[in-house]
Amino acid sequence: MKKVLVLGATSAIAQATVRLLAARGAALYLVGRNAANLDAVAKDASTRGASQVEQQALDLDDFSAHEALVERATQVLGGLDGALLAHGVLGDQKACERSWAEAEKVLRTNFLSAASLLTVLANRFEAQKAGTLVVISSVAGDRGRQSNYVYGTSKGALSVFLQGLRNRLARSQVAVVTVKPGFVDTPMTAHLPKNKLFASPEQVARGLLRAADKRKNEVYVPGKWALIMFIIRSIPEGLFKRMKL
Repeated sequence: MKKVLVLGATSAIAQATVRLLAARGAALYLVGRNAANLDAVAKDASTRGASQVEQQALDLDDFSAHEALVERATQVLGGLDGALLAHGVLGDQKACERSWAEAEKVLRTNFLSAASLLTVLANRFEAQKAGTLVVISSVAGDRGRQSNYVYGTSKGALSVFLQGLRNRLARSQVAVVTVKPGFVDTPMTAHLPKNKLFASPEQVARGLLRAADKRKNEVYVPGKWALIMFIIRSIPEGLFKRMKL
């Protein structure tokens, strides 16, 4: 990917990925909600060797702005051959259980916003018969668990959407890469106790780019999560209901 739109560019994983892309000399169009943080990421990318860095502060929950965003990024960079969707919220499961309004916020940002952006990007990449869409989903979407099922639902829906999109775009030579991290040590998980299962944003970024380079369909990062989630998906429902996961 040489001309890349990065959505949610101020997230920890996106920042780590931007640093790697910048070192490759990529041209970058960075989008995030916080203008000050976005400016810092852009300046860092320029210092690290990006051939071009543009930025736009935008709340990606504003679906009406998506078409214009992609059009502007394409024009400013002189084309697009890659996009990374890295925006998202963890939410508060207990708050989501008490209030549909809280649950809807998680679903809107993690799934509906991503689906809207992917629809715009997919149509553009399909028309040019080239491009790579890299989307950060989560292992949480592999099976609903009482501790985070609203977040898990948003990511599970996103993963299914990406499966269908990948099937649709295969004939157009467009890669759709689903990235499923496990626990990642980021500000979003700062409140969670850390253990050996946690990866760094840099680990995820390296795995993400390897998958994008190889145009993989779906990748767990770190790879051990493929086995962990296989085991979790294999637990019979009767037993699973008695477990506190």
